[in-house]
Amino acid sequence: MQQVLQEDWDTNFSPYSYGFRPKRSAHHALFQAKQYIRKGYDWIVDIDLLKFFDRVNHDRLMSTLAQYTDDKEALRLIRRFLTSGVVLSKSTVGTPQGGPLSPVLSNIVLDELDRELDRRGLRYVRYADDYRIFVKSYRAGQRVLEILTRFIDGQMKLKVNVEKSGVARPWEHRFLGYIFSKKGEFVISPKAIKKFKREVKQLTKKHGCSLMQRLTRLNMYLRGWRQYFS
Repeated sequence: MQQVLQEDWDTNFSPYSYGFRPKRSAHHALFQAKQYIRKGYDWIVDIDLLKFFDRVNHDRLMSTLAQYTDDKEALRLIRRFLTSGVVLSKSTVGTPQGGPLSPVLSNIVLDELDRELDRRGLRYVRYADDYRIFVKSYRAGQRVLEILTRFIDGQMKLKVNVEKSGVARPWEHRFLGYIFSKKGEFVISPKAIKKFKREVKQLTKKHGCSLMQRLTRLNMYLRGWRQYFS
């Protein structure tokens, strides 16, 4: 089901959506962001969706899917997937986190917001449910944030986390493990370095493991970290 949905929908998704899509990665999102900053769009609107996976409205999602397919059996299976794992009450919102269908379903839900951003001519990148919109002034950023908050809360029946959303400069703002310098260059964020040190400390503890086991786990982590942040 995931493969079929991915194939049917991927060509319709925004070119500025990078998460959970074939031949796209976090690095592609970062390079697109870098281009915006170098063109003078050096204020970032950060929109944080509050508990996105828990708040997806099933009826709205199923209505969107029904516009593209009349396969009732497929739609029934997707509806069952959405409500799976619920024991005590019948859920009408949310998608199971970690489920194989959740990534493509989340892209289908957020495609509505992508289209609204395109319609307004805004410059943005999205990785999964992580949005960054690039504007030329603080005032423009505040205006965009207000307009999109109303759209998300009202039209999409989702919720913007006002405490974590806001307008900031790229060098004050973390995105996918990086911040940007004033020249638009990538810099590993202090938070990512702090997390790295914490993980290395944890991996090098004994925990009843031999030295060779600890070295193996440490090397796997270091290779992955270096590959992403190189």
